[in-house]
Amino acid sequence: MCKRYIEELIRLIDRHASDEGVQPTDAPGMNLIRISRPGMTMPDIYEPSLCLVARGAKEVLFGGQIVRYAAPQYLVITVNLPVIAYVTDASSDEPYLAVLLEIDPRKHFDLMGRCRAAGSSENKIYPGLMVGAPDSGLTEAIMRLVRLLDTPEDIPYLAPLAMSEICYRLLSGEHGAAIARLIAPGSSMQRIAQAIQTIKENFAKPLRVEALAEMVHMSPSAFYLHFKRITALSPLQYQKRLRLLEARRLILATMDSISGAAMQVGYESISQFSREYSRMFGLSPSADGGQARAL
Repeated sequence: MCKRYIEELIRLIDRHASDEGVQPTDAPGMNLIRISRPGMTMPDIYEPSLCLVARGAKEVLFGGQIVRYAAPQYLVITVNLPVIAYVTDASSDEPYLAVLLEIDPRKHFDLMGRCRAAGSSENKIYPGLMVGAPDSGLTEAIMRLVRLLDTPEDIPYLAPLAMSEICYRLLSGEHGAAIARLIAPGSSMQRIAQAIQTIKENFAKPLRVEALAEMVHMSPSAFYLHFKRITALSPLQYQKRLRLLEARRLILATMDSISGAAMQVGYESISQFSREYSRMFGLSPSADGGQARAL
């Protein structure tokens, strides 16, 4: 891994990401992240993406485990995952800096992934969140993409080429097999990804695991085991986290009432909603909402 690439990335991100938080750029699907204080909790649904940390460190609560990664490591997400993330190493003088690339597995990996998957009979199940150490090829490709922000007139022509190389480098790297299995036709990972999308689109409705398993042509027991391996959550736990994340968004962003938010995301019992909300976010819904209104 070439140190000078990371040093240039730090300079580029620092120049183009002057505000706090996740900032979209003129390059489609590329965001820059700047966080100037540690301990900033960020509950969210991570979509398929690649995040390369140029400076600082972060922790992600993935199911019941904590995944740590720091510069110059990257985090790759292959399916939609409800997580809670927080920066552990950042300051105003040396903020956490990262490049976040949105990745559509079918669009960006389809041809290369199918070719790789066709050469192997492996049907191993990989977790949907993985940490890696980028080689110089991947780091340089990401750096070239970020560098295009200095010449925006080149973005429409060169950004797609840079993204193609980034995806090629990922498929050629340590987690390439996991990405390839995700999009291999009929693979277990692809079928679980389909089930995840169905839950995401219908999270407020009652969930029948047996119906989901039948939809993706798996036995209930195999479906449960594969789902847990990929997401670190059971299907019902996954749905619950989606509900709570959406309820929190409603309470904090729209100042919706606690009972209104609970009912919108599928809860019938307000007391159960409050208990599970407090367990996940460390504050009751009313305290969380009050804290947001005080900011």
